Amino acid sequence: MSYQRLHDKYREIGDLEHAQAILGWDEAVLMSPMGCTSRANSLATLSALVHRYKTASENEVLLKSAFKEKFLTEWQQANLLHIERSCRIASAVPEDLVVALSKACSECEQLWRVKRAENDWQGIYPSLTEVIQLTREKANYLADAAGMSAYDALIDLYQPGMGQAKIDPIFAELANFLPTLVDTVLEGQCAPLPFEKKIGKEKQKALALTLMRRIGFAFDRGRLDTSHHPFCGGVPDDTRITTRYNEAKFLESLMGVLHETGHALYEQGLPSDWRGQPVGEALGMAIHESQSLLMEMQVCRSREFMDFAAPIIRHELGIQEADSTIFGADNLYAHSIKVERSLIRVDADEMTYPLHVILRYEIEKQLLSGELEVKHLPELWSEKMTRYLGLSTLGNDGDGCMQDVHWYAGLIGYFPTYSLGAISAAQIFACAVKEDTHLLSDVGQGDFQPLLTWLGKHVHSKGSLVSADQLMKAVTGETLNTTAFKQHLQARYLSS
Repeated sequence: MSYQRLHDKYREIGDLEHAQAILGWDEAVLMSPMGCTSRANSLATLSALVHRYKTASENEVLLKSAFKEKFLTEWQQANLLHIERSCRIASAVPEDLVVALSKACSECEQLWRVKRAENDWQGIYPSLTEVIQLTREKANYLADAAGMSAYDALIDLYQPGMGQAKIDPIFAELANFLPTLVDTVLEGQCAPLPFEKKIGKEKQKALALTLMRRIGFAFDRGRLDTSHHPFCGGVPDDTRITTRYNEAKFLESLMGVLHETGHALYEQGLPSDWRGQPVGEALGMAIHESQSLLMEMQVCRSREFMDFAAPIIRHELGIQEADSTIFGADNLYAHSIKVERSLIRVDADEMTYPLHVILRYEIEKQLLSGELEVKHLPELWSEKMTRYLGLSTLGNDGDGCMQDVHWYAGLIGYFPTYSLGAISAAQIFACAVKEDTHLLSDVGQGDFQPLLTWLGKHVHSKGSLVSADQLMKAVTGETLNTTAFKQHLQARYLSS
């Protein structure tokens, strides 16, 4: 009886969070600039309501009683543990801080969209300073309640069970391994034929929609739109993905869509019987990123995918016979695995990408601790970009510390999950192709169903039934490690 009451309460919480998700999507995609304050207030009110549901005085009594109930199924037991964790996290943070942080993040994110385009760091850093300060307060409350460091408490929000003790050695290994490999690949890399034609946004969108449909995105449960920063939002039965288009570099926009499609397929494949319940949600952002990066990096940047996609690309973009070599599978593949040191994380190749993430990981630790004052962020960013990627961003903050929305939206502790996701993706995909040796050849024929069936069985349908460590062990036989990721990079780039 107590379990059922908690189940029903979290179904209502799920409805409120659904509303939050769609309002957040609308804010990023459709909302007029003058709607910022009203939307910030609405989202803050919803955040307060969710917080009150999770911190209600009856919850502790219901949880104690529910844990004593017999005959709960495996899924119900897991759901109860997630509900207990959710209530504990919410109870650690005062409601007035929840409201203040929600408003500050909404307003800062909206301002970021304007100031980034203007390369105006001075115009955004006071708002970011407020967001960072409020996030520090939240992190300290969470840390005190959980008995961990403030930064670990934030990381734990995005990937439960993950912290600096696990991340630091992994990132140190990559920081030692990648620069030499990048140098080797750049020395032997042949430049692909350039795309000299500009591709209009409508043609790019038509191509994106066609490939999303072929891969398996369910358009009766989702849509594609345009935003300042690509993301996947909404809920499993109403999955919203976005991209941004670059007429001079259509492949960047397309790969952004394919990345977000991987996120969406995970969302759409979550267990339908557990909608609105914590156990039915994705298993943290590292696993979420594993699904987007598996689709983008492992699958859609493969030669087999380009064999399938090349004729579709030429058709949808209206490419004439004279340009068929430039838009042929060989050249498209060469572009898709081209390695270069670049400023923008979301457009980076998979070899330099972890260096972008390590840079952010190191900086946000200093931001959260107060070791780094927000006003000095551009200088440290440029220093680390120069060290890791040989590029300075001094005077170019729009492509430097203002390029990502995350910090301006209060998402501190999120960045590590991108590279943890890339490592997980390589580890999971290596096991998938070992178990079914025809997966990539099926992709080359335009048949994605075997891959989606495998992912659905082993990852998507599991929701949050088990921990990330347990999932990785069940799927791959090992906990997270860099072996498969390093082997993947060496096989793809040294042989090419």
